[in-house]
Amino acid sequence: MRRSTFLLPIIVVIAAIGLSSLFIVDEREKALVLQFGRVVAIKEDPGLAFKIPLIQEVVRYDDRILSRDVEPLEVTPLDDRRLVVDAFARYRITDVNQFRQAVGTGGEESADRRIDGILRNELREVLGSVSSNDILSSDRAALMLRIRNGAIAEARALGIEVVDVRLKRTDLPTENLDATFERMRAEREREATDERARGNEAAQRVRAQADRTVVELTSDAERQAEIIRGEADARRNSIFADAFGADPEFFEFYRSLTAYQRSLQGSNSTMVLSPDSDFFNYLKSPTGATADAAAAAAAADAAAAAVAGQ
Repeated sequence: MRRSTFLLPIIVVIAAIGLSSLFIVDEREKALVLQFGRVVAIKEDPGLAFKIPLIQEVVRYDDRILSRDVEPLEVTPLDDRRLVVDAFARYRITDVNQFRQAVGTGGEESADRRIDGILRNELREVLGSVSSNDILSSDRAALMLRIRNGAIAEARALGIEVVDVRLKRTDLPTENLDATFERMRAEREREATDERARGNEAAQRVRAQADRTVVELTSDAERQAEIIRGEADARRNSIFADAFGADPEFFEFYRSLTAYQRSLQGSNSTMVLSPDSDFFNYLKSPTGATADAAAAAAAADAAAAAVAGQ
């Protein structure tokens, strides 16, 4: 009974010491075994590992790609147009021993501060060597590559590999936004005025050309109308000449009747002429009205037939 009483605590102590000497390295991390603050072992492969209890301790570091956002930074490009740049970096710890020596007991928090300083220096150096138009254009990819390459060289001393650097946002300082917007608005208004002036000039040219075309078309149409009218009058006169030439006596009779019609208009027309005037030759014809009417009808039929034949 007494022996079991003494053995049980000893077994418990031995078990506790054995368990405290074991630790597991996860596949997402790397571990350092420290003895009195000095690195005695590096555990990078996942699995079970050992350490001396109470004397050695284990410090773990993340083996995944980590992200670090840099506080917005104001930079001044070559054209003195200040910009506020917001960037972030992706990095991973490649050499845990060198990383421990560089950052000490601060760990990843201390590394983040060191990376912030590196990125700020690179951002100021690279973006300060170009104009703001280059920063805001498609050349940003080349600028980010330069910043990343510079950060890689400096971060290597920390046991860190910078995987990527990106510019998230590039804006003007708040105090410069209003002035910039006003300048942009003035430039756009000037461009709009120029466009309207050019449009009005083009419209004037089009209207002038259209007016000229109208005048030319109208003149040509009137000229052709006059030609057609003249040809029609000539054809009409020719038809009448042929018709009346078939019977000259009827032509004289028709002209006299037309003269009578034009002269004796209205109910109270009065004409003062000599009784033997030639004007009344067909009114005083000795053959009588019936014969004259028959002759006139025959002549009218001949004239109508001649016109129809034309």
